[in-house]
Amino acid sequence: MTDTLKHQGQRRQLVKLLKQKGIQDERVLNAVGTVPRHIFMDPGLEEYSYLDKAFPIGANQTISQPYTVAFQTQLLELKKGDKVLEIGTGSGYQTAILLTFEGIKLYTIERQLELFKKTTLLFKKLSLQPKKVIFGDGYQGLPDQAPFEGIIVTAGAPRVPKSLLEQLAIGGRLVIPVGDKDQVMTRYVRKGNKTFDRQSFGSFNFVPMLKDRN
Repeated sequence: MTDTLKHQGQRRQLVKLLKQKGIQDERVLNAVGTVPRHIFMDPGLEEYSYLDKAFPIGANQTISQPYTVAFQTQLLELKKGDKVLEIGTGSGYQTAILLTFEGIKLYTIERQLELFKKTTLLFKKLSLQPKKVIFGDGYQGLPDQAPFEGIIVTAGAPRVPKSLLEQLAIGGRLVIPVGDKDQVMTRYVRKGNKTFDRQSFGSFNFVPMLKDRN
């Protein structure tokens, strides 16, 4: 799991591209420039790691394109000490990006057992330390650890799960792509016990969010 000068140079070029595409949060750009995306991809696809594209990672899932990862992370507007829930661990790349933020307490849930096992092992090898990596149903969130200042969903949801809205802290942000085939990136900010501000940020394309099969 080497990170070569070539990889580092490719990341610098990727950061320049993301700036051109409108990513402005320096912490997000620093994270993309720091985290070795190639380690989270299939070895056969390593040469494509720093293209701004999504790629398959197994179990009919994908590693999101870097722009999407950066865009969602920027929308979270994370602050030091925030407790964050990630729905869809996937390859672990988004997890690693979030863990670059100082003081973040990160919980992550994966529904695909194949990916859960693979990513848990990878985190150990890389000494990445989320608070908890959970195999479970993302629609349910993680009520025993709520409330969260940030919740990020990395798969397309046909609707917004009420359970996730309920688990937001006052002032907390839920970033979720909503829709069936194409999704609209949406951010909910909790203003009160029953009040939320909703903003839309354009169309994206994600694999569908899996519901509990039990």
